[in-house]
Amino acid sequence: MADENGTHHDMSDGAALIEAPAPEEVVSGELSEETAADVTPEAMADAADETAAEAPVLPPEIEAALVEEPERVLSAEVKATVEALIFASPDPITPKMLCRLLAEEPKEDVLAAIEALKVDYDSRPGLQMVEVAGGYQIVTRPELHDWVRRLFHERSTQKLSVPALESLAVIAYKQPITALEIGEVRGVNTSGVLSTLLERHLIKIVGRKNVVGRPFLYATTKEFLIRFGLKDLNDLPKVDDMAAALGFDPPAGLLEQSPREDVLPLTEADVAAGLGEDVPPPE
Repeated sequence: MADENGTHHDMSDGAALIEAPAPEEVVSGELSEETAADVTPEAMADAADETAAEAPVLPPEIEAALVEEPERVLSAEVKATVEALIFASPDPITPKMLCRLLAEEPKEDVLAAIEALKVDYDSRPGLQMVEVAGGYQIVTRPELHDWVRRLFHERSTQKLSVPALESLAVIAYKQPITALEIGEVRGVNTSGVLSTLLERHLIKIVGRKNVVGRPFLYATTKEFLIRFGLKDLNDLPKVDDMAAALGFDPPAGLLEQSPREDVLPLTEADVAAGLGEDVPPPE
């Protein structure tokens, strides 16, 4: 088929001749001047309000559940400060004291720093972080004690005698207890031994027994827990287990506990004389 200019068009495949769209029908990506004039800021704001009104409103509890709190990141400075305080403290330092010293920091961050340090020191070969007497200390590992002792070989070490250790064990398991009761368990007089334990701040006078003569009652101290690496008295080994491991029969009176109603508090005169503290009683 030929047009008026003599150009032939192939229609052999039955394809229909497609008429090109008129120029005015071509879709453009730009708005015409008339349409653009109709889009005003007020019209756009009205459209946005209509869209917001059509959006579903969620209950407050669901909206709150969808909002995720940002994960708390432990400050390296807080962790380093807690580590320095534990290391520098001569005595076990409690979480309460750490929170008091770092009062400007959130309590949760201080406690998190303690837990992070415990994990860190679990893998350290030379030092360990231990919980003693309700607080924390950074100390050398037990397997290295012989090497550490070489550093202090010139320092004279005063060891407790066997009678002192026996008396201390009786007090630890039966506290509060009188000197007479300690002697009954051990079978010997303990007056001299008790003075030594008081001087070492391992025991103290905590009251009087409600019997004739009202004798002093003795108990262990915080220093005792520190020296023996105990968190509290519940960490003491069971008497039966210890006797079985060491192969001896515990004394008959070691498992008996003094009735609490027999314990009298110290009088004002006793307190004024310094009793109840980790000091020897007056002569």
